[in-house]
Amino acid sequence: MLRLLASRCGGGGSRPVLGLRNLGRSLNHQASDAPRNQPPSSEFVARPVGVCSMMRLPVQASPEGLDAAFVGVPLDIGTSNRPGARFGPRQIRQESVMLRTVNPSTGALPFQFLTVADLGDVNVNLYNLQDSCRLIQEAYQKIVAAGCIPLTLGNGIFKGGDHTITYPILQAMAKKYGPVGLLHVDAHTDTADKALGEKIYHGTPFRRCVDEGLLDCKRVVQIGIRGSSATVDPYRYSRSQGFRVVLAEDCWMKSLVPLMGEVRQQMGGKPIYISFDIDGLDPAYAPGTGTPEIAGLTPSQALEIIRGCQGLNVVGCDLVEVSPPYDPSGNTALLAANLLFEMLCVLPKVTVV
Repeated sequence: MLRLLASRCGGGGSRPVLGLRNLGRSLNHQASDAPRNQPPSSEFVARPVGVCSMMRLPVQASPEGLDAAFVGVPLDIGTSNRPGARFGPRQIRQESVMLRTVNPSTGALPFQFLTVADLGDVNVNLYNLQDSCRLIQEAYQKIVAAGCIPLTLGNGIFKGGDHTITYPILQAMAKKYGPVGLLHVDAHTDTADKALGEKIYHGTPFRRCVDEGLLDCKRVVQIGIRGSSATVDPYRYSRSQGFRVVLAEDCWMKSLVPLMGEVRQQMGGKPIYISFDIDGLDPAYAPGTGTPEIAGLTPSQALEIIRGCQGLNVVGCDLVEVSPPYDPSGNTALLAANLLFEMLCVLPKVTVV
């Protein structure tokens, strides 16, 4: 189902460290009586050491026994501008070495309440986008059926490539949960109908989701939308479906805590999926992406959005459109890794102290 990471992502270190999983557990055993996976402390294991996994967590092939898992979807053949998101999951994993086990700002201790691992990458077909969507849907159906919450990276707890991947992920989600609510952070609504005659690419995922009844449209909120357009009212489709569209200019120079209070009321206790396109942030903070738009959200606003999901019935998340070729400093991937950790911290089983 998933292609496991068997080698390091990038430089440094020559071989994995045996017993890293058990070492991480023993160092943090006092934090929890349950024998859960723990990222190893840099006090005892040097950061460049070991297999390159998300937060240096154990890598395993099956979601069985996991409460949540990081999953890579290295796909970018649905992108319309700058490619490279296929390398996103690998770079996010590499930058995640700086992440630790506790979120002192919120009081969340995710590894005390969740068993988490890295499930590697979905083995996509880089020569066929529709076939890749099939492979992604099948992989995620197995993850969700096992009772595991996926976090996706890269385009994309899921970490992924371009935003096309959210469409087959939501197909898998709907098979278990029915139509879900959606918190969508992005510069673009991604509700186009087609481009160059094709109805599936990174500009159409939520149009296809509406077509197939995958979304509870009265519980869809899109935040950070901005940029030039080919029409006078580019948000007409979203609003006609019942989506709430929050433009970036309505977020400038203000806290988004009040907005998220409204979002929590709108979402209620039903299942909700978080889809975060890194281009929702201003390119001053996240230049490594395929379709950047000026005057976007700030990292602190991104934290307010994700932390504002505490208490919601989050059933899956993705962080998409990180393109390392346009991220020479690695800061975009570092930001993405931190946002994925924040998503982990708001999953339903995590209790804050």
